[in-house]
Amino acid sequence: MRFSGYLTALVGVLNLAKAIPAADSQANIKSILRLIKTSEADPGVWVTEEDKISKYRAKNINFIDITDIKDPETLSRLNTFDADTARIAAVVYPTTVSHQTEANGFISKATVAGPQSWLKTLSDFYNRYYRSSYGTQSSTWLFNQVKSVAASNPAIVVTQFSHSYAQPSIIARIPGTSPNLVIVGAHFDSTGGSSTARGPGADDNGSGVVVILEALRVLASSKFSLKNTMEFHFYSGEEGGLLGSADVWRSYKSAGKSVLAFVNTDMAGYSPSGKISVYNDYADTSLTAYVRRIVSAYIGASTSDTCGYGCSDHASAYSNGFPAAYVCDEPDATSDKNIHSPNDFYHGFETHQGIIAPSTEE
Repeated sequence: MRFSGYLTALVGVLNLAKAIPAADSQANIKSILRLIKTSEADPGVWVTEEDKISKYRAKNINFIDITDIKDPETLSRLNTFDADTARIAAVVYPTTVSHQTEANGFISKATVAGPQSWLKTLSDFYNRYYRSSYGTQSSTWLFNQVKSVAASNPAIVVTQFSHSYAQPSIIARIPGTSPNLVIVGAHFDSTGGSSTARGPGADDNGSGVVVILEALRVLASSKFSLKNTMEFHFYSGEEGGLLGSADVWRSYKSAGKSVLAFVNTDMAGYSPSGKISVYNDYADTSLTAYVRRIVSAYIGASTSDTCGYGCSDHASAYSNGFPAAYVCDEPDATSDKNIHSPNDFYHGFETHQGIIAPSTEE
């Protein structure tokens, strides 16, 4: 897709502002039962870990694993289509886009070399399935890469967020003068259609990972002074029913954190239309409109679509009452048909002037 455009819109929003358990054996993967929902009306069905992947994810049937979700408010939102009225706090977003001078300065500092190299490494893992040893290895590699990218700004703190499985999520935090949070995220796990299949996950979602990683690199090297605190989230376990993001956003709700915006980036590497797609469902209406304004100001026309129940990690933030939006590389009808298969392999990205545009919109 137009890699530059994707990052321009994504990071423009940004500036609105343990031990790891052993990997599961195949016997455990086949025997563990989990409760999943495929819609608001679905009361839930118990399935094995393997069934989640081979009978649902491989067939592109969206679901949310609700086994560990106990909060009544969150469960209520998961049973309700429109949760805008149930947000923790209303946020008023700007009606215009400003700070283009700063944004264009960031654009000039972006390169494709890092994203291409990182994507190649991510897709070279046999798979990044969250319960496999490869999943653990990929998390360790990404954690070290995020730390390396962030090292140019000593103020940035990079941590691992542990889960009940052996693939920690990763959070990079750039402190601002306000504790209010502006967050972007992308899941880094992958699947090839079963727990043991080859799953390069280049588009889904290595592409989204390298997008926000390059944005972090540019911001870190600039040492730009921020008003709002910014976080970059790299989630594990998304293909298993939004597991990593569910844990993270549950902890943020419990801690009473103030989040101004969360933008989810799931797939940024394939776009026949050449336009960013801003999805409309299970997302905050006001934030989505603001994202569209940023896309229009910096890139031009966008496409739109709906992705359905539990399609990606923005649903975790949204169900916990936080404002969330979702940007993708293409509407569903013309999206990459190789995802969730061994054919989602590395192709490389085209080079465009201004690959990344972290702006200073707030």
